[in-house]
This record gives sequence, C-alpha cells and structure tokens, in this order.
Amino acid sequence: MSAQFILYGSPLSPFQRKVEAVLALKGLDFESEAVAVMAMPDWFKEISPLGRIPALRDTVVGTEGTAGTLTDSSAICGYLEKKQPEPAIYPDDPFDYGRALWLEEYADTGMAMAGGLGLFRPIAFKLFQGKEPDLETARSTWNEKLPPLYDYLEKQLDGGQYFVGNALSIADISIACQLMQTDMLAGPPNPAKWPALFAFLKAMKAHAAFKRNLTVCGKMLAKVLPEKFDLSA
Repeated sequence: MSAQFILYGSPLSPFQRKVEAVLALKGLDFESEAVAVMAMPDWFKEISPLGRIPALRDTVVGTEGTAGTLTDSSAICGYLEKKQPEPAIYPDDPFDYGRALWLEEYADTGMAMAGGLGLFRPIAFKLFQGKEPDLETARSTWNEKLPPLYDYLEKQLDGGQYFVGNALSIADISIACQLMQTDMLAGPPNPAKWPALFAFLKAMKAHAAFKRNLTVCGKMLAKVLPEKFDLSA
C-alpha cells in the first residue's frame, strides 16, 4: 500500500461515499479494500465491532490489526478534520457547528434508515443476489417514508445553495450521500415538489469530491440495473 490512508468497506455504502468525499475535499489520497458486507471477515469485525463500514486505517499510526484504525463515518470525518484542517468541513460559528452536526445525524440516521433499508436494500441487494427486487417495499418507501424527510430538508435549505452558512459542510456532504443512494435506483427528488433539494443534489453530483465514488458505483450497478425504477406508481 502506497497511500497513507486505507478505506475498508464498499463504495456503494453512503457512509463510505461520505468519507471518500471528505478525503477528496482535503486532497488526501487513499486506497480502497473491499469488505463483504453480508459476510464480514473476522479481521474486520475486530476493527469494527459494531459491523459498520467503512473503517479507515491511517498507516502512519498503525499498519496491522486494529492499530491506526477508526470506524463509523462521523468519527472518521472528525478525525480527518483534525488531521487536515483545511479546507474546513465543520463551521466555526458554534450554532452553525451544532446545526451541521444535527443535519449530519439526520442524514446518517433518518435518511439512511428510510432510503437504505427501505429502498436500496430491497432493490440493489436483491439484484446482486440474483433475486427479484422487492418493489412493493421500495414503492412504499418512495411514496410514504421519503417525502416527509424531503419536506424537512426543503425547508432547511430554504432555497439556498448550502444547508449551513455559505460554504460546503459536513451537513451537505452527509445529506448528498443519502440522496445519491436513492437517486441511483429511482431518481432524484421531484423538482416540482422539492425544487431546492433537486437543485442541491444536481450540484453535488457534479462536484469533483463525489466523482470517484459515483463513477465506481455506476459501473457496479450497471451490471445488474439497466435502468432506474419508476416507483411513483
């Protein structure tokens, strides 16, 4: 391994996407090592006892076993901010800092539970296993569980470019990563209902920080998903 940082996990994880984006923003090179999500090896369970991906190794700190490793995307991003402060992804203002952390949690918990467990897994996981996707669960998620989440985000964005302040922050990165997760399979939020959120996702998809991850994910999904599903009906 020639890079200082090694990222263990799967590019299809929105949490790995989040860490990859922070690494890219800070100009930190990294190498990826795939971990089987459904059958995690013992060495990874030792690093990540809660079974969370991704895990990050800083080879300057340690190269074997648990030495130099961190798990949980929020912990990793906080570490990277201390390791490479510029450009900052956490606001300086105390209240804005708190808001950014809240919106990160909103994305990592509320959006991930709905979009990940309710849409991505019923479709993508099934397809990769050679099974028929569970479109009934996915439609229920798309039409019932995601709209209230999008309503809240539309109000928080309030027509602006960023969720907190006038610069890209961990709030934007976290929310974008979850929106990208459902967009890959079913498309973006309806621009007629959530115009600001739609514009936000479009801008984030074009941002260089997400290019590496979205390119890899696109190639992986293309093997099993010829086109996006229409879940509106």
